[in-house]
Amino acid sequence: MKRYAKAEAIATMNERSQRQEPFVFFIDFDLSQVIIETPKTDGVYYDFDGFSHYPEGIDLPEEIYFDKYPISCHDYRIGFDKIIRGLRRGDSYLANLTFPTLVKTNMTMHHIFEHSEALYKGYIPNEFVFYSPERFLDIADGIVSTYPMKGTIDARIIDAMSKVLNDPKEKAEHATIVDLLRNDLSQFSNKVSVSKYRYIDRIKSRDKDLLQVSSEIIGEVKEELRDKIGTVLFAALPAGSVTGAPKKKTIEMIRDAEITDRKYYTGVCGYYDGANLRSGVMIRMIQMDESGEMYYHSGGGITHQSDPKSEYQEMIDKIYVPITRNDQSPRRSDRQHSLSQ
Repeated sequence: MKRYAKAEAIATMNERSQRQEPFVFFIDFDLSQVIIETPKTDGVYYDFDGFSHYPEGIDLPEEIYFDKYPISCHDYRIGFDKIIRGLRRGDSYLANLTFPTLVKTNMTMHHIFEHSEALYKGYIPNEFVFYSPERFLDIADGIVSTYPMKGTIDARIIDAMSKVLNDPKEKAEHATIVDLLRNDLSQFSNKVSVSKYRYIDRIKSRDKDLLQVSSEIIGEVKEELRDKIGTVLFAALPAGSVTGAPKKKTIEMIRDAEITDRKYYTGVCGYYDGANLRSGVMIRMIQMDESGEMYYHSGGGITHQSDPKSEYQEMIDKIYVPITRNDQSPRRSDRQHSLSQ
């Protein structure tokens, strides 16, 4: 499987879109490693909004466990405080802070890929699996749409919808990302507008449901760029919803505050069918290290209004596998442990 650097990836995507040749892709967060393959390539498995290529079927174990070992709140606070200092200096208005969590499970990545329910999911054997609810760029008939997700709450909380929609911190965070993505789309589009603002999606997980706040932004791709999918995609990367604003300085803050490179986590995946593009942000991801350990990556947006304990809990709340088969529910285990105190 070939990995492309940024410039070569852009050129390859442009050439294929100019020939109206379908392809699938996975772009890492740093834009330094890009997988571009023809559909139905062995070892590259995906279900991107209904466009799919699966390995052979595999049944779940009779008893499922999925144990998580997050970093301590103290260790989280070290990275959080670095972000807060950057916000107070005025380097950023919003920064997305994430951390890896060791997970132990009797499910393989193949199990997780096949049985998870998500709008975008992908699986590269012995490397990563993800099951993301977040769209990135959709392009159809010259119209581009993007759907930033910012604002998450446990659906079991009383008046959860009202609380997440009216929380000042969540409102400010969402408004910042919507403004950032409007500017991103304006680089390659005309007539950019917000067509839907702060609507609610319900996301099901094994142990709880989450409410997620999204918006929809649309524009008309400039005529001279309509057959240059690579140029359009990379103009909007990294995704604003998983970085912050302004992007360049915020990414510097993120790299200083986070304890590991994100690799493919918070990168972008998708497919081009020869005419139209569908893509998603690779959140809700498990990556495998060289020793075979699996790490789930999660986090959230930090503003000057953020509370470290709440943000730490949000990071943990997002650690889930969206497998909801009723015949498995009586035997599930979903335990949380701490690696350090």
